[in-house]
Amino acid sequence: MYFDALTLAAVTDELRSQIIGGRVQRVLLLSDLAVGLEIYARGRRLQLLASAHPQFARVHLVRHKLSRGVEQATPLLLLLRKYVLGGRIVAVEQPALERVMLLSIVKEPELGNREIADEDLGGEPPTVDGGPWTVDGESEAAGDEGEDGTLLLEEVASQREPSTVRRSPSAAELLRCDLIFEPQNRRSNIILVDDNNLVLESVKRVTSRMSRRVVLPRRVYELPPPLERRDPRQATGNGIMTLREGKERDLARAIVATYRAVSPQIAREAIFRAIGHPSADLAEDLPWYSVAARLRELYSGEWAASLASGPEGLIAYAPYALTHLPDAAPQPSISAAIETFYAGREELTGHHKRRDAVAQAIGVGHERLRRQRDQIAGELRKAQDLERLRWEGEMIFAFLHDLRPGQSNLEVEGRPIALDPGRPAVDQAQERFRAYDKAKSALAGLPERLAATETQIAGVDQLLAMLALTDERDQIDQIAQEADELGYLRGRSDGPQRKPRQPKIKPLHLVSSEGFDLYVGRSARQNEDVTFRIGRVDDLWVHVRTIHGAHVIVRSSGREVPEQTLQEAAGLAAYFSQARADAAVEVDLARRSLVRKIPGGPPGLVSYRAERTLRVAPLPPWKADGETRRRGEGETF
Repeated sequence: MYFDALTLAAVTDELRSQIIGGRVQRVLLLSDLAVGLEIYARGRRLQLLASAHPQFARVHLVRHKLSRGVEQATPLLLLLRKYVLGGRIVAVEQPALERVMLLSIVKEPELGNREIADEDLGGEPPTVDGGPWTVDGESEAAGDEGEDGTLLLEEVASQREPSTVRRSPSAAELLRCDLIFEPQNRRSNIILVDDNNLVLESVKRVTSRMSRRVVLPRRVYELPPPLERRDPRQATGNGIMTLREGKERDLARAIVATYRAVSPQIAREAIFRAIGHPSADLAEDLPWYSVAARLRELYSGEWAASLASGPEGLIAYAPYALTHLPDAAPQPSISAAIETFYAGREELTGHHKRRDAVAQAIGVGHERLRRQRDQIAGELRKAQDLERLRWEGEMIFAFLHDLRPGQSNLEVEGRPIALDPGRPAVDQAQERFRAYDKAKSALAGLPERLAATETQIAGVDQLLAMLALTDERDQIDQIAQEADELGYLRGRSDGPQRKPRQPKIKPLHLVSSEGFDLYVGRSARQNEDVTFRIGRVDDLWVHVRTIHGAHVIVRSSGREVPEQTLQEAAGLAAYFSQARADAAVEVDLARRSLVRKIPGGPPGLVSYRAERTLRVAPLPPWKADGETRRRGEGETF
């Protein structure tokens, strides 16, 4: 999806109508590549989000209160506090047809000793550039506490003595800066520039090795160089028709390659409005003047934000009516459309990052267990040498009367036994028995320890497998908590920094097409709950064969389970397993009464017998649920 120049123009107009003259009350870094501003304007607090993400770059208003995502104060955040926090937004500008927005901000310098009495100014409120400045005791809004417990700017102002006002600073005393947003995909950036057009800081520093357009502190800020292309606001029928002379045969692609600030979506929309479908071959005889008129119309008409959806969810947004896409709905504003469109995408990206972080942390414990297993296995291999010590001692005693004084070697059944010719043979035999007894005591219990470690590794493998199958934040956190409780996250199981326990999430509850309740575990604890807490002895237990995955219970209540329900339950088990991407998966079915916990093993590891095996294709839950809805998902115990 494109955050194109036309979208930015609509956002710019929206911001001009809502935040000009507003005061910046909060600045925060939402992430390493995103900045948030809280702006008080016209009696309302507005939240402005700007992101330089390579895929989700954008700038727009949001409806919810922003919260910081970067704990440490970075150089950019410190400079934003100095130049932007408490400042007034005096202009919002966009260079024509460029994906660049400039917020011009004017801030009064620190008060110092410039606080004077009312009578010194004749009782008139001070002004800046002809407009009112803040009068102490007459704040613009009732403040509240910030996230860190500090008072917001308006509340601080309201607590000063009402008999004083702040003197209007001179123009030379004001701090002026521009906060520049460049939502340009992988080249996106957010840059703070001072009144001398020098870069103060940016979310991305660009060196001369990276680009000819350098973005570094104390370097002069330069706008991105404009492309040598035609202006779509001046498109003509003859100009569109001349595109036939190029090599490109697709009209939409030719328009994008020839005109500035025209995204593929804009080109398809203009073509659809002109000829009734979004693509055309330049070899055809087309209404060239109508195509040009529709293109100009998109850049000169009134804004009409819209949002289009498809089978997989939201697919596009625009500041104009998306007539070439089905199921497009009007939106109250372009910011509302953008916020709705990107909400799910950023949430999913955040979940992926959280999942990767949890997987990495569990992986550290997994590697530790593997090293422990290898060490125990190495110690067990030494047991073979111990048996040789015992055998050599026994053979020395057996052939004691045949040994000659000073003999250095004894061969029995083709196996040599080294002897010390300077020591009695009896002493050498007893020495071997003592070494055997000592080493045997040290190795006692190693087979059991090896088996226990192997079981723990299987438990970690199960958690990693279940973690890889979920994109839901609650489920990811649940698996992380289970790993912590089981000791797989070293150094995080206790101590003052341990996070409070999250409520337990219930297993997925579905209903088969034939009315049977199906319960699906999506973590180790949920698998244990499904099998031994929800499942009854006469229910049917379902699990993929030989690999990690979900436990599925078919609540039969003693009834015969129809084949269709068996197929659906087996398909669910295959879908919530490591074999999700396979075309067909072998799945075992057994009576719940024939399933047993692994003694001393982690949650979710079981043994079973008398199973029946089906070969099925993985079945997503929204296709398995006979009532076409999930039941109980997300509920807590």
